[in-house]
Amino acid sequence: MKTYLVGGAVRDALMGLPVQDRDWVVVGGTPQALIDQGYLPVGRDFPVFLNPHTKEEYALARTERKTAPGYTGFAVHASPEVTLEEDLARRDLTINSIAACAHLAGVNGLFDPKNWQTPGALVDPYGGQADIAAKVLRHVTPAFREDPVRILRLARFAARFTDFSVAPETQALMTEMVQDGEVD
Repeated sequence: MKTYLVGGAVRDALMGLPVQDRDWVVVGGTPQALIDQGYLPVGRDFPVFLNPHTKEEYALARTERKTAPGYTGFAVHASPEVTLEEDLARRDLTINSIAACAHLAGVNGLFDPKNWQTPGALVDPYGGQADIAAKVLRHVTPAFREDPVRILRLARFAARFTDFSVAPETQALMTEMVQDGEVD
């Protein structure tokens, strides 16, 4: 099993912002393996566990597939075969699809993004670091269109990061989603 810090904590640390909460992804694990280590299962829709010491959330790497209209019709697949890159692909924006290796992210409560200068410390298959540098909000994959709530999340990020712009292809995708009735 390998553990990675993901999402907003990595984004905020790279941007020099305070990190509010940390989310972790476990690749190559099973629910039983985490339970055997003392993790408490708390997820209803997919396998999420609380660390017995830090109480932070650890989710098994997963993929999602749209099965019905709206924002609740998803089939979630979590298994030891799901890769980190597949898990990151299901995220909304590239700036939220960056992972940091747990041993460098401070799994024991320490948190120093300077450790991330080590080659291989960050996993960024979708260009999130480049989009942070360019101040661009960009969807990760066309799967963005599967969840209309992502438009609201993007609006929230645009309001929070006022110096960022929305990538033209992401704007076009959101326009298509509205025209197709996905946000009705």
